[in-house]
Amino acid sequence: MMKNRAMPYLPDYIAPAHFTDPALALAQVQRIYDSGVAHLRVAMHDFVAGETLAGHARACYPYVRVQTDTVVRFNAADRPSLSYGFVAGPGRFETTLTRPDLFSDYYLEQFELLLASHQGELEIGTSTQPIPLHFSFAENEHIEGGLDAERRLLMHDMFDLPDLSAMDDGIANGTYEPKPGEPQPLALFTAPRVDYSLHRLRHYTGTAPEHFQNFVLFTNYQFYIDEFVRLGHEAMSDPNSEYIAFVEPGNVITRRKGLPAEEGDELGKALPRLPQMPGYHLIRADHSGITMVNIGVGPANAKTITDHIAVLRPHAWIMLGHCAGLRNSQQLGDYVLAHGYVREDHVLDEDLPLWVPIPALAEIQVALETAVSDVTEISGPELKRIMRTGTVASTDNRNWELLPDNRPQRRFSQSRAVALDMESATIAANGFRFRVPYGTLLCVSDKPLHGEIKLPGMANHFYRERVDQHLRIGIRAIELLREQGLQRLHSRKLRSFAEVAFQ
Repeated sequence: MMKNRAMPYLPDYIAPAHFTDPALALAQVQRIYDSGVAHLRVAMHDFVAGETLAGHARACYPYVRVQTDTVVRFNAADRPSLSYGFVAGPGRFETTLTRPDLFSDYYLEQFELLLASHQGELEIGTSTQPIPLHFSFAENEHIEGGLDAERRLLMHDMFDLPDLSAMDDGIANGTYEPKPGEPQPLALFTAPRVDYSLHRLRHYTGTAPEHFQNFVLFTNYQFYIDEFVRLGHEAMSDPNSEYIAFVEPGNVITRRKGLPAEEGDELGKALPRLPQMPGYHLIRADHSGITMVNIGVGPANAKTITDHIAVLRPHAWIMLGHCAGLRNSQQLGDYVLAHGYVREDHVLDEDLPLWVPIPALAEIQVALETAVSDVTEISGPELKRIMRTGTVASTDNRNWELLPDNRPQRRFSQSRAVALDMESATIAANGFRFRVPYGTLLCVSDKPLHGEIKLPGMANHFYRERVDQHLRIGIRAIELLREQGLQRLHSRKLRSFAEVAFQ
């Protein structure tokens, strides 16, 4: 008989330690994490083999903790515009950490900034937050599949399973209130919340989180993906390309011409059918390449995918898609650069109140406008002939035109909206909520208020004619953002006055 659940079966204890060297602190995080995950994997192998475990198998996430007694930032003069990397004031601040292999560069930067800002020590130790068993499996490990129903049910007694109560977005939403004596948060996301999203990303996009890049393009049409795939393979045939690999759903990896295959490439396999929101990755060695995701149609998908990509802390995400033009002066194929949003998508109403404004971010706006000019070779006043800057309305009702009494039309007119879609406001609002710089560049594909609706033949011709240019504009905008430097990109508009330290 197995021992009582109250008797924990734990890995060897690793005592908390203090560090002034960020690399050593990260190494300690890796040590604690690896020890815990290895313990769970061995226990699970034994459990599947029918062996009796020594108790309830448990391992906990590592934590990082910092304490300061002053509001002074010692490096404030060196980085006056930096919007992260420091705590809000005196106190004790802490977060749990996961997947230090995946987040090594990110964690190292956060540790370096914290030590420079506060000139103290980082405490690294083992938290009391259990690592759910499901989050300890390797990417291609599925050892639980052979369990019978009775033994599968017994897993609940012998292991910690995912606990949704530990995965809410209270910190990001600004609603989290620590209990007396508890530390303030250091990051927007706890380790279980991050792990949950990493698993969801595999499911929705068909690709591993390791392949995601720091710049993300979203689209609502497969035509854009087809062109991105073509450009991706074109880049891989160029031995001088800045990109080193192209990844497609199923983790199918194409390496740049002249580069050898790497360990694990052989595990990639084309999927028999595409996942719900397939992801494609044009990879740079420093992870500053481009990920593109076809989110499909609707605000629910837009919220779902951005909820999960946000844990990867990308440097920016941009929506490229088609929209309904609401002004008679617009032509099919014109571009709309969003500088404001009417949020009738409703999927974020519980997380981000409608009274919260979603501002345009100057860095993204300038990059998109410059990219339009660069790709179309139109500049100055002439640019207004093909691109309109204005408010974009997003709705959760695809058939808004059929509602009685023209109520939606009246609201859109009062808001001065120039375009309508179903995803852009959601992506921008979730960017604001999760402190991820965002932008929107749409292309007018129909004008329902003016008698120009999509017809099948016309739509296909229009899409294929415009997609290449639109996608190249998005890619060019990312190049411009990358060139200008990340410190300028992470706007203080996205940070509150009591903000977490991690980017």
